[in-house]
Amino acid sequence: MQEYSKSKLNRVKRGKNRATYDVEKINTILDAGFIGYVSYIYEGRAITLPMAYGRQDDKIYLHGSQANRMLLALLEAKEMSMTVMHLDALVLARSGLHHSVNYRSATLFGSAKNLEDPKEKDPALFCFMEHMMKGRWDGIRPIHKEELDRTLVVEMTIETASAKIRDVGVGDEPEDYSLDVWAGLVPLKQVAEYPIADEGIPEKMEVPKHVLDYYQQNKK
Repeated sequence: MQEYSKSKLNRVKRGKNRATYDVEKINTILDAGFIGYVSYIYEGRAITLPMAYGRQDDKIYLHGSQANRMLLALLEAKEMSMTVMHLDALVLARSGLHHSVNYRSATLFGSAKNLEDPKEKDPALFCFMEHMMKGRWDGIRPIHKEELDRTLVVEMTIETASAKIRDVGVGDEPEDYSLDVWAGLVPLKQVAEYPIADEGIPEKMEVPKHVLDYYQQNKK
């Protein structure tokens, strides 16, 4: 089992019994999502924004316009942090202060690099698309050179990380278990609904297999 080394940067202090530094478990959390929360400093202020990402091994890929202030700030700092979180259930306790949620979250720390060579940018964007939906890259038109030139692609190398997972039931005070108060879990999940074609030619086309495969794997 490979683990990230623990330091002041990534060590979980609160709820450390729920912490994991296992690389495979953290990658599983990353691969189950597509949106991460990226933090950066702009003109002395801390800002956090949701960003779509792709992952390949220890690399995270983000992209935006060449004028994207967040990506430019990350490249100037040469380092970055990103958090991915999945909400799995509401935990309804007998006491208001014991209400909680079940979740899986991973926080990454690493270096940020600008990919300028098209030979690096193309595989990074392929990774991004395939992370969103496997098989989608082969179902779209090629990216024009002008589009690629206008796109800033940032590669994050994950240097360390940690995760927290809560996947248990209600934790009430011992004396509260005899109360006539309903308690339990409300499971939550994100699901895919049947694909809706865009106007024009797509309305007359069959839904591509890779889109239907995604729907079948993620429907209710």
